[in-house]
Amino acid sequence: MTTSARPDVAVIGGSGFYSFFDDDAESVVVDTPYGATSGPITVGDVDGRSVAFLPRHGAKHEYSPHTLPYRANIWALRSLGVQRVFAPCAVGSLVARYGPGTFVVPDQLVDRTSGRAQTYFDEGGVHVEFADPYCGDLRAAALQDGVVDGGTMVVVEGPRFSTRAESQWFARQGWTLVNMTGHPEAVLARELELCYAPIALVTDLDAGIEAGQGVRAVDVFAEFARNIEPLKTLVRGAIGAAPTGPCSSCRIHDGADLPIELP
Repeated sequence: MTTSARPDVAVIGGSGFYSFFDDDAESVVVDTPYGATSGPITVGDVDGRSVAFLPRHGAKHEYSPHTLPYRANIWALRSLGVQRVFAPCAVGSLVARYGPGTFVVPDQLVDRTSGRAQTYFDEGGVHVEFADPYCGDLRAAALQDGVVDGGTMVVVEGPRFSTRAESQWFARQGWTLVNMTGHPEAVLARELELCYAPIALVTDLDAGIEAGQGVRAVDVFAEFARNIEPLKTLVRGAIGAAPTGPCSSCRIHDGADLPIELP
């Protein structure tokens, strides 16, 4: 691993968000104890700030949500010196008022995945605080004009979309968004003491909200593509508004005896 810059902010791009910088960005390959990342990390400049970008699903969308190397991705970013992570993602809406094209910064998460490696601490009795899964400072940086503040994102295993009954059940719980990649990404970032906040782009009304045909991947990708430039503008603004220096609320291991050495 060699890089001339040490980025303190990272962006993990979601479905349809495979690049972020111009051609002068530096490509970095990071070896991790958890294998390869989902794609090469590029390091570039955003308004004078060094930023790392990682395509969550790979540069050509090689990875499905349930096969992503989540642990390798987060470990590699911390290894580069990253302290804060913005995580743009595609979501379905569970409420009619958030239609396609809506940007939301959720404040809560519900995990409905299964079988994913979701911790770095397989021994040692380490239990991380996760009542509020997202960094308040990063959420504030992403809440620009027109962005919805708050909501609960339920994360499903995928790669299939929800049945109509599942979608209606989620909505009855008061949850507002449905996604396939927000867990374990968020908790792994917390374990490595990285500030983390999703920036969700609504691509569809989920199956239980709208009668007729259910969600189709082709429509999701098309909606994401229509909104990719506004999303990149929003992310750049969030980077500019993000604080620098240590974040005390996301430094959770003070005084703890960890079974592994963090990168």
